[in-house]
Amino acid sequence: QVQLVESGGGLVQAGGSLRLSCTASGGTFSSWYMGWFRQAPGKEREFVAAITWSGGTYYAHSVRGRVTISRTNAKNTVYLQMSSLKAEDTAVYYCARRTGRGSNWSDQNEYDYWGQGTQVTVSS
Repeated sequence: QVQLVESGGGLVQAGGSLRLSCTASGGTFSSWYMGWFRQAPGKEREFVAAITWSGGTYYAHSVRGRVTISRTNAKNTVYLQMSSLKAEDTAVYYCARRTGRGSNWSDQNEYDYWGQGTQVTVSS
């Protein structure tokens, strides 16, 4: 059974930085594509970033330049380093495993397992 557990969320001031972690279990993590999504209050869940098994990365336009996704296969963990945080980055952040191989990285139907989420709150 695949399990994904996020951590690292919290309260941070605008302009600050935060690193989220997502640790996986229940399979061969090194072969997985992984993604990060977020859901702000009253809004739909949206794509943030994704990474292939070999380290290729993809970012939403809204976060490009402020966010870096990376992975450490030896630790079964994918990270989301966020900097220059803004109030509009406040959301619950989810990691997910991607099994689809289409070109639309933001398509949530391409992801099959999801974590429980970690709250990020940016105070202005």
